[in-house]
Amino acid sequence: MNKKPVYIDYLSMVSPLGNTVEAHVHAFENGISGIRIAHKAGFQDTDIPLAKREEITSDLYDSLLREALEKAQAAFPNTAGKTAVIVSSTKGNLDLLPGDTFAGTKPLIHTFFPETDVFILSNACVSGVIAINTAADYLQAGKYRHVLVIGIDAVSEFVSYGFQSLFALSNEACKPFDTSRNGTTLGEGCGIILVSLDKASQHAVLYKGGSSSNDANHISGPSRTGEGLVRSIEKTFKRSGLTASDIDFISAHGTATVFNDEMESIAFGRTQLDRTPLNSMKGYFGHTLGAAGVLETIMSIVSMEKNTLFPSLGFSETGTSVPLNIIRKTEPAELKTVLKTASGFGGGNATLILQKLP
Repeated sequence: MNKKPVYIDYLSMVSPLGNTVEAHVHAFENGISGIRIAHKAGFQDTDIPLAKREEITSDLYDSLLREALEKAQAAFPNTAGKTAVIVSSTKGNLDLLPGDTFAGTKPLIHTFFPETDVFILSNACVSGVIAINTAADYLQAGKYRHVLVIGIDAVSEFVSYGFQSLFALSNEACKPFDTSRNGTTLGEGCGIILVSLDKASQHAVLYKGGSSSNDANHISGPSRTGEGLVRSIEKTFKRSGLTASDIDFISAHGTATVFNDEMESIAFGRTQLDRTPLNSMKGYFGHTLGAAGVLETIMSIVSMEKNTLFPSLGFSETGTSVPLNIIRKTEPAELKTVLKTASGFGGGNATLILQKLP
């Protein structure tokens, strides 16, 4: 059976860099980071760097979500029974967090799509990429015609204290893949994309395939051989009918922790991707956890639209055993095919491939 083409289109995004896709493009083009020192935000009132903006309130988020839902509703009217929503977050039950910035997500969705199925997908930091893959699987199976994927997460004491207890937070803005990296920087934000069997706008790209794998190595530590990520990449290549030579750009997970970046470098070396231009976007809006895969997918689509490689902010000198082709400056390039990767606690790894429409 021939697979139906699946299209991915971005609707909106918000992070400390701004409230629109255009604001994020401006920040990426000008090397602007949303990471700042947050005073007394860490355990025992320690100062820690965060990508967090006080203006990101529930009211602001609700207005942006409302705008995105209106776009989706206008693009595809009469979608009763044909549309689903997948919310990607590291918080498994949004209803139990009444004070959270994003707690009003589900009620607002039902205002616009009262007969819509809403799923919460929570699988650590691979949640966003897995949510997109799951949406595509639903479409291919004929269960829905459109799926909205909403990646959301907010910085809280529970999250920041947890990362501090693992000694996984940097004392400065994170430096993915750099020799002086010493931890990640947490961020918060929301990205909303439409996964559909119909092309919604000129921003749409083709979803070529995706997969996930679990290395089952450790509750918080990745496989030292990159096994889980290698298996996911190879499976995605098989499903998409593409090879390493077809990939023009990699949007890596790149948390800037010592073990994650080393694991990724080994995995990219094992899959012949170590010479492919690559960046991590964590230096711009931090590690946004369950929202990361969605926000970074949006900016990967923007890279393809603009035929522009954005630098990996914070990188200056190779710090992994397998040298990678880290993007150091903004430069033009013909970008037709992009690989997005994600890795997370519990050994989870996920990948997907996007391609420009012919």
